[in-house]
Amino acid sequence: MSYLTLSITLIFVIIPLLLSKTLRLDLEKDTIIATIRSIIQLLMVGYILKFVFDSENILYILLMVTLMIAAATQNTRKKGKAIKGITWKIAVTLLFVEVLTQSILLGFQIVPPTAQYIISISGMVIGNSMVLSILFLNWFTAEIETHRDETELILSLGGTPKQAIHRQLINAIKASMIPTIESQKTMGLVQLPGMMSGQIIAGADPIQAVQFQLLIIFLLLTTAAVTSVLLGFLSYPSLFNQRMQLLKDRF
Repeated sequence: MSYLTLSITLIFVIIPLLLSKTLRLDLEKDTIIATIRSIIQLLMVGYILKFVFDSENILYILLMVTLMIAAATQNTRKKGKAIKGITWKIAVTLLFVEVLTQSILLGFQIVPPTAQYIISISGMVIGNSMVLSILFLNWFTAEIETHRDETELILSLGGTPKQAIHRQLINAIKASMIPTIESQKTMGLVQLPGMMSGQIIAGADPIQAVQFQLLIIFLLLTTAAVTSVLLGFLSYPSLFNQRMQLLKDRF
């Protein structure tokens, strides 16, 4: 695809701008900012990745993964301001998920240990983990606010913080995992996943594309489960003080 052809695709940006203007949605500014940022960021990343892929230097690979985790952590922490130490908890969660998935992929030689595979798959894993973290934190804080009286009642009756928060924690974990599970139920019937479509467009054999897509589907399922559970169990102790009282001032 040439830059001229790419410029024509801006039609798909103009359409929502016109709709926003016509219906007075007031989304024109955000749409333009999002478009400009995506163009700049993706082009920058494209040139950086080309350099990293050509060099095949392990230090550059680790640096790219570190930058991904740092950016994802910074974006996610805004949703968990009520939880003390949420920044390091998110960073640990993302790092653990990345190490776990890459250890399995490389340890069992499922994919080659090259920058092309490591960085591409890491981007999908970390990106998905970031979205799951945001979903979990939104649900968890909402659950705590909704059931605050119930939590305090259990604590007043001698219950531990884990017992008092168990229901809200489990509900938040389940709610954050449901979108991943539901999307996989209709995979191939309702939608063709991006990675699979990209490979097919690039000329890859459809069966080979399906095999790689199944790898990503299974990978993201583990990512969803581990992210929600680990972040949940790292977060809930920070909601209580040393006297096992709920820190109400944070909500």
